[in-house]
Amino acid sequence: MKVQISIRGRTYTVRSDQDDDLPAIAAYVDRKMAETAKAGDDYTVAMLAALNIASEFERFRRSVEAELAAVHREIASVAVVLESGGDDVSQA
Repeated sequence: MKVQISIRGRTYTVRSDQDDDLPAIAAYVDRKMAETAKAGDDYTVAMLAALNIASEFERFRRSVEAELAAVHREIASVAVVLESGGDDVSQA
């Protein structure tokens, strides 16, 4: 499916299987580029915006990874309780 998006005042027609998300993603990229527009030429703006987005993504990825590790630890401790016959669960 073809979707029209606008970034930095330019309209692009792109193909996407996820056309519902693409306009919102393009708007996000456009905002990030606008935030760094004082940096100079378009290439520098694009590079700095990409670095900012990648940095946000990495922080989010690490956060999700930490939360998944906590969930896995919780699952492991529940499994231990269940394997022991569940005595600890009935007293809770």
